[in-house]
Amino acid sequence: MEEDTESHMSEVSDGFQVLLDDQRKEGAPHCPHGPTLLFVKTAKGKEDGRRFYACSACRDRKDCKFFQWSDEKVSEAKREAREEYNRSCQPPMSHDQYMIRFQEFIGLPLAKRKFCQDCQQLLLQNEWGGHSGHHIVGDISVSQLRRPSQLLHPLVNKKSNAQYLFTDRSCSLLLDTIISLGCRRVLCVGTPRLHEWIRHQACDEGSKLKVKSLLLDIDFRHSQFYSKYDFCHYNMFNHHFFGGEAPKEICQNFLQQDNGEGIIMVTDPPFGGLVEPLAFSFKKISEMWRTPSNTERSIELPTFWIFPYFFEPRILQSSPGFAMLDYQVDYDNHTVYKHGKTGRKQSPVRIFTNLSPEKIVLPASEGYRFCSLCQRYVSSENKHCKTCNACPSKDGRKWKHCTLCNKCVKPSWAHCSSCDRCCLQDHPCGGAVGGCFLCGDGGHKWRNCPTRLASERHNKKSVLIVVHYIGVSCTICVISYTIQWPHRRTWGS
Repeated sequence: MEEDTESHMSEVSDGFQVLLDDQRKEGAPHCPHGPTLLFVKTAKGKEDGRRFYACSACRDRKDCKFFQWSDEKVSEAKREAREEYNRSCQPPMSHDQYMIRFQEFIGLPLAKRKFCQDCQQLLLQNEWGGHSGHHIVGDISVSQLRRPSQLLHPLVNKKSNAQYLFTDRSCSLLLDTIISLGCRRVLCVGTPRLHEWIRHQACDEGSKLKVKSLLLDIDFRHSQFYSKYDFCHYNMFNHHFFGGEAPKEICQNFLQQDNGEGIIMVTDPPFGGLVEPLAFSFKKISEMWRTPSNTERSIELPTFWIFPYFFEPRILQSSPGFAMLDYQVDYDNHTVYKHGKTGRKQSPVRIFTNLSPEKIVLPASEGYRFCSLCQRYVSSENKHCKTCNACPSKDGRKWKHCTLCNKCVKPSWAHCSSCDRCCLQDHPCGGAVGGCFLCGDGGHKWRNCPTRLASERHNKKSVLIVVHYIGVSCTICVISYTIQWPHRRTWGS
């Protein structure tokens, strides 16, 4: 068992790691988000604590309170109560019921088509009274129904189901690239804006677009707008289809159309999500895609995985066949990840793909150019380094070569003779790479830093002394504050 465990754990010396395989998933208890994942605390690459189950989708237990030790014996009463709670958290209607409502809704005159912004729900005429006093949008057109992201409020929890919606610029680049690659079907995993962009473009009068798409997303609100052949309620962190085998079969049929040819998966997971479970789920989707005539495990489903560039080592570790493109993806509803910014303010979001980078043409109008030596398109500031024999920049700025480190580094870094490496000029000198960025010690991470923990204990004592003198009414407020003190909540804590 120990050897098997180490093979599935990522190579991080300290922290909580997820243990992944099919057998563990089948026997895992369920939370409202489907099968939970098995975690273990690690120190220096080895297990250092009891294993436990926690939610796959939510990294913060304030969002999903499920927690169970792996060796814990659960009573029948607790098991039944948990199942009842899980059922209570599911959508109020089935997908078929939502579609019956949708057909009735589009049959209404324009003046009677209303959407409740507070409840995030299309309203039938007999439901108006129950939403009096709510914020209501009227005259919902067919065009608006084709682009539901303009009606639905984006989910904003970056640790579970954050919805940052592509700009038209990013959607256009993705769709143009998909068409140039000869793809006719797109599996949109967590990319509702791209899904509706494809459908909207195909519905335009005179359009010759023949690309179809299927959306897989954890946000069940899309069930109000799309049929079961256009949307599947899905959790990408545990490869769970909420509707059971029926939507899973629909997805597999979509993947295997035309003998599995002409399809690509585009996914944009929450940036706070764990890379390893995502890669595991994407491999399961790739297995669903394989047809009886194409069973070679070395061939993977063509994929665009959209994620920040600083996750590149984790993605390449879990998906070795991927490469990162220079294209900067931007979002309508993100305050920072915008196109047109310069320096360190540029969007860090990139496209990772298992396709050959030279096939992905990036727009010259935005300064991208083809490097004949690297055989890929690069950003305007990403200059080829003859020593490294690569265009090294990751963040869009021009990097510089350090002869002592024998590699290119960020322009804001300088070589430190004490640390014998390049780093920020105001770094804690003497710190080991990958150690604590607070005190510089290489023997622990930030979350376990004695300096930080001692400071928090001191602050908590100071607060409680104040409470003692102020009184009971203030005690409740301050204790609530001290509970929220750790800004980085960890699994199982």
